[in-house]
Amino acid sequence: MTTMKKELRNLKLFTGNANPELAQEIAEYLGVKLGAAKVQHFSDGEISLIIDESVRGSDAYIIQPTCTPVNDNLMELLIMIDALRRASAKRITAVLPYYGYARQDRKSRGREPITAKLVANLITKAGARRVLAMDLHAQQIQGFFDIPVDNLFGLPILAEYYKHKETENLVVVSPDMGGVARARNLAAQIGVPLAIIDKRRPRPNVSEIMNIIGDIEGKEVILVDDMIDTAGTITNGAQALMDRGAKCVDACCTHAVLSGPAIERIEKSPIQELVTTNTIPMGDKKCDKIKVLSVAPIIGEAILRIHLDNSVSELFE
Repeated sequence: MTTMKKELRNLKLFTGNANPELAQEIAEYLGVKLGAAKVQHFSDGEISLIIDESVRGSDAYIIQPTCTPVNDNLMELLIMIDALRRASAKRITAVLPYYGYARQDRKSRGREPITAKLVANLITKAGARRVLAMDLHAQQIQGFFDIPVDNLFGLPILAEYYKHKETENLVVVSPDMGGVARARNLAAQIGVPLAIIDKRRPRPNVSEIMNIIGDIEGKEVILVDDMIDTAGTITNGAQALMDRGAKCVDACCTHAVLSGPAIERIEKSPIQELVTTNTIPMGDKKCDKIKVLSVAPIIGEAILRIHLDNSVSELFE
């Protein structure tokens, strides 16, 4: 047995039904097999789970984005954590390529829940001892956990793609003031200028463009966000940029939620290409404008480093 195989023999990877394709890619990157777990449903909709191999003393990782159907995938994650804890796994890490319920991370008005904190409590109480996430909607969500949290970033993957794409006179644009740090980071990695769309949001999933800060006239534009849900913000932003003289508009994000009218809006919009990652499976959401990049190598490398007690932050240096 090689040294690496000896080091990984105690590592166990499991997945629910949220994104088994990504889990398989991560397993192949690490050179291990996915753990034997059967996630099914009783006739009334309750989740039935069987871990079909020994996990006693193991370092177990559950790869389960809490994407659509959010509640089913979250319950699968919690039940799997509970099963592994009761089966005497030594350490359980919840690997969340996409962290659902993250958008309600504070009270913006009276009598609102903070669901990002609630989900953190549920994951911790179920028995997870570490969380590995990607592009959390807000950095402060790491502080909602009382266990270690590693937050990976999708921007290096997106930046690498654009570095090798033929472009000229490029500018990166943030679709709102809240995403300026993200857009600035991508612009710095590619080595291009930054612009910002100033908008207001009168109600959830509705946005209005107010102004554009920066020079975009005659330039190729990349709109960047952490997630695209109904695609209203990104498509309205793309149209506003074209109306104000942009040569063309591409868009990119880490999490392609793409709910409701998103696909139709993207197809009808001036966006030439939407680049995203596979943190959330595309399923039957088909669109010729969408290009999907894999996050399996970066998540796989992070799992390996956690398992071997090496630095995860070195991935971003």
